[in-house]
Amino acid sequence: MSGGARWRASRAAASGRSPRAAGFLTVLAVSMLAGVASAQEEAELDPAGNDVADTASLQRGARYYVNYCLGCHSAQYVRYNRLAEDLQLTEDLVVQNLMFTGEQPFDTMTNSMRPEDAVRWFGIAPPDLSLIARSRGTDYVYTYLRSFYQAPSSLTGVDNVVLPNTAMPHVLWELQGINRAVFEADEAHDGEEVFRRFEQVSAGQLTPQQYDQVVRDIVNFLDYIGDPTQLAREALGIRVIGILLVFLVIAWLLKREIWKDVT
Repeated sequence: MSGGARWRASRAAASGRSPRAAGFLTVLAVSMLAGVASAQEEAELDPAGNDVADTASLQRGARYYVNYCLGCHSAQYVRYNRLAEDLQLTEDLVVQNLMFTGEQPFDTMTNSMRPEDAVRWFGIAPPDLSLIARSRGTDYVYTYLRSFYQAPSSLTGVDNVVLPNTAMPHVLWELQGINRAVFEADEAHDGEEVFRRFEQVSAGQLTPQQYDQVVRDIVNFLDYIGDPTQLAREALGIRVIGILLVFLVIAWLLKREIWKDVT
């Protein structure tokens, strides 16, 4: 993997401004964003290889998310009763094992952390993760959660290869252990130091392969909550395409019958 991640910027409408002012602001914004983009390197992402059809993985991912992520990161577009239905769990199981922030099964997955407290503790309020897999991609989240390394100068004691200067602590450190990042000079980049590999400082509770599976389960869950209907939608799309193909064959046979006597 290489250093920081590529950021994409969206253009905002300059309503209420003169064409000249809007044009100037657009050029200025583009110039600034281009400078930022050129100063950052594109991260090499590892494939997540997740499968939202794997219900067991989704169940494990929901458990990990509630235990390690929900304390800071809400998932406000997901309701617990929908979670129970899609993950083939009873509402009683969800209430007993996954509901620590809601009072009723129809509540959404929110937490009690106040934004002002989050800013004071972390410097920034942790974002809602309902759509993170859709906005950043599953490979990004998978690689990010596996790329923390020891950084004593950081406020949290860690940094991340994929997102340098991240404000997020390594909440899964007990499972993964602590790694040290090795940076070496790259002659192809004028001697600039680039990331080469990780070296383990202290072992975690899991082997690297087991930890990768935990992260994959979390990513699988995030992929699911980003689009809970994706499996049903894909199945419906396949049926619609099948029906259209049948009608295509019928139309071709009908055309051949009508035009068979035409020379």
